[in-house]
Amino acid sequence: MILEREQAELYASWFRCLADPTRIQILNLLARERRPLSVGEIVAAVEVGQSTVSEHLRRLAETCFVMVEHRGASSLFRINERCIACFPSAAELVMGEAKADSLPAPRPGATSRNTRRQARRETARTSR
Repeated sequence: MILEREQAELYASWFRCLADPTRIQILNLLARERRPLSVGEIVAAVEVGQSTVSEHLRRLAETCFVMVEHRGASSLFRINERCIACFPSAAELVMGEAKADSLPAPRPGATSRNTRRQARRETARTSR
């Protein structure tokens, strides 16, 4: 049975997100630390500018690879263990080596780019 389109779009968004070496470095850092880190700590570790790191963290949060904790005026980022745990299974599923029912359901909020685009259009249409 072929993968459902919505599920394929979700996994494609995960793979697109991981197609950047800086995002891989950030995920690796968060996975090794296993504790919430500030943007400043991440910037110091990956040696990339703060605005660039913030954009990468936004993309990682959109695809649910990282979780954000807001503490006052600052935000702390940590690895999303659940998403990371199901990523290898997703790759195996795409390659035909796993069954769809072997994957945990994606965390709410983990959406494909297409799903987010459709939601924005719907919001714009209903707000007119």
